[in-house]
Amino acid sequence: MSHTSGLQIGAPPSGSTLRWVEECLGRGAEVRMIRPLAGGTAHANHALLVESRSGSAHRLVLRRWVPRHPGGRGTLGPFGDSEFSPEREIAALALLAGCEIPTPALVAADPAGAYCDAPALLITRLVGHPPRPAPDDLPEYLIQLAAGLLSVHALGGAPSMPPYFPYNRLDQRLPPKHAVRHRLWDRAFEVAAGPAPQAPSRFIHRDYHPDNTLWSYGRLTGIVDWSDASYGPVAVDIAHMRLHLALRYGPDVADRFLSAFDQVSGGHSHDPFWDVRCLLDLLPEDDGRVIDEARVPLLENYLAGLL
Repeated sequence: MSHTSGLQIGAPPSGSTLRWVEECLGRGAEVRMIRPLAGGTAHANHALLVESRSGSAHRLVLRRWVPRHPGGRGTLGPFGDSEFSPEREIAALALLAGCEIPTPALVAADPAGAYCDAPALLITRLVGHPPRPAPDDLPEYLIQLAAGLLSVHALGGAPSMPPYFPYNRLDQRLPPKHAVRHRLWDRAFEVAAGPAPQAPSRFIHRDYHPDNTLWSYGRLTGIVDWSDASYGPVAVDIAHMRLHLALRYGPDVADRFLSAFDQVSGGHSHDPFWDVRCLLDLLPEDDGRVIDEARVPLLENYLAGLL
């Protein structure tokens, strides 16, 4: 029985969880190092060094599912188990075995939390670190972020993944708590409620942003966090990255990323509908998730440019 409801993001793995890890690596294996990994709002991630009985060292990551909202039930996401589950990531990692860009490989899984203190996956740990706050070569950085998507979108078997749905179903059309330009948000909701542009569906990351990429010496070395992977329009990945780049570096860098993707893909016609839809996925806010007040003017400037 999982005890996920009491698990916090930074909580270290329980003794039973570590015993499960050791058993997965074979009799005599021992966990030699445990280190929490930064980032993430829905998983407790820990880097592990496990030594097998033969003396081989295994660099792994233990991912445990926690409620997305305080007091949440089990592994429920915003809209139910099917949209935020270990099974979804297991399916994604199976398809990603054929990806040109490095992605984690599944070592073992306890999707029901039968042996661990929460539903958990044990995966390989990739080389690299999250991107620096200010990349040394911004144009090259954007080109690599764009090129990384091409091999993801080219994966076969994509229709086997759950279909893309927006996080915000527009049931509540509420602007951010600290919004100033309310008519701008009303217009955004009108656009998002309209018909989506026709777009071919592919395998998509669904949560593609800088902090889900790894780098070493200026080179992209991997893409991580596949728990939202879906079958949907490639524009969703582009829009998600653009939003995060706009918040981090400004709207001009978001536009430069779009130009980079157009360059590496040989031509991409991007509809700003997807940028608006992606931005509204930050809403509605609740007690467990509120947009930082300082970010609201940035979001409104970006939204004004899109509309």
